[in-house]
Formats: sequence, C-alpha cells, structure tokens
Amino acid sequence: MARKTGKNYKASLAKVDRDNFYSLTDAIALLKDVATAKFDETVELSFNLNVDPRHADQQIRGAMVLPHGTGKTQKILVITQGEKEQEAKDAGADFVGGKDLIEDIAKGWSDFDIIVATPDMMGELGKLGRVLGPRGLMPNPRTGTVTMDIAKAVDEIKKGKVEYRVDKQGNLAVAIGKLSFTNEQLLDNLVAIKDVIVGVRPAAVKGKYIKNLVLSSTMSPGIKLDVE
Repeated sequence: MARKTGKNYKASLAKVDRDNFYSLTDAIALLKDVATAKFDETVELSFNLNVDPRHADQQIRGAMVLPHGTGKTQKILVITQGEKEQEAKDAGADFVGGKDLIEDIAKGWSDFDIIVATPDMMGELGKLGRVLGPRGLMPNPRTGTVTMDIAKAVDEIKKGKVEYRVDKQGNLAVAIGKLSFTNEQLLDNLVAIKDVIVGVRPAAVKGKYIKNLVLSSTMSPGIKLDVE
C-alpha cells in the first residue's frame, strides 16, 4: 500500500532536488526553508556505510558530546549502590537507585531516556537484556554508560552526548540538534559527528566508506549531502 503524503510534505519535497548532492551549508539552509511543522523539529544526520557489521572490527559504535548539544533534555537513570548513589545525585541524575529500580523496570517502569550504571550492577541489570536491549537502553562501556566515573558520565549526557551505532544494513543515524538552532550550530554539530564517523573507519573497508549521507528533520524529506 502506497504511503499517503500530506500537501505540506509534497510542497517540501518539490523544493528538494532528489538528484542533487548539496553542500553542508546549502543543505542546512534548504532544510530550514522546507520546514512546515508547528513544533521544533529534530534534525538528523543519516549515514549509509560500506561496512559489514557481522565482523567485530566493523561494528561501529560509540558516543560523543556535540559542540552545541542536541536541544533535548534527557531523563537520566543511574543504577549503582553505596557512595556512588550520592555522586549521581550531586551530578544531577533524575533517578538513582540499585536493585529497587531494576525491579521497577522489570515491572514495566520506563520513565527515563538513558541508563548509566557502575560495573558492579551490570550482573543484575543484564537480566533485563530482553527488555532494555531492543530499545537501545542497555548500558555499554563503549558508549561510556558503564563506568565508575558517574559524575563525568551524567555531565556529558547533560551537555549533549549522543550515541551512534551501525545497524545490520550499514545504516547509522544521529540527532544533531533542533531546527531552532542557528545554521552555524547545526553545521558545527554535523561536521563534528561526520569527523568522528570518518575517524573510526575500519581498516578492513576498501573503496568508498560513506556511500550515502542524508540530512533531514522530523517532518522533512531527506536532503542528500556531498560527502566530499
């Protein structure tokens, strides 16, 4: 069944040359020009990479702090115990606890956006893999969410830390801000994440690494970027 599109989306689509590869600055300006939503849309950068995630050395995953943040406030849950609980509270975590909160999650509680945990709690938290895994909420050392430095982890998330992870098809998408950001802020964030992804290119990849790069917002069509 064909997807039904509204007249606003069709009007936006008409302004985008689907065969053109836009410069970063032109793409950001065009994205703002085609915006029609009455809310502050999230801006997303989507990569299609020439990688095979079936191989461990090509499973691109990590996290970084964007220069200007994401424009989104995330509810942070810290799973820890002992003196680390106070460290988490002092750092500004929204929810702090141990086995009690793990039990709440098991019962269906999900009023949080990201989980940070100390290594000693991962044995208990790991039992919720089937609940947290599919939602991308399981803490991981590679993204800095399994750590003893709770204060640093919480601070980075509040400053605009984003996680990135390639899927089975080689696709990777990252939110880089809001449409209300200035063009310069969006450009800074875009270049920052692009440089990180280029920097983690696996040695095994031959030929073109970034096959496709697309900029979009919540309600806009995709705008293809000139990778070079």
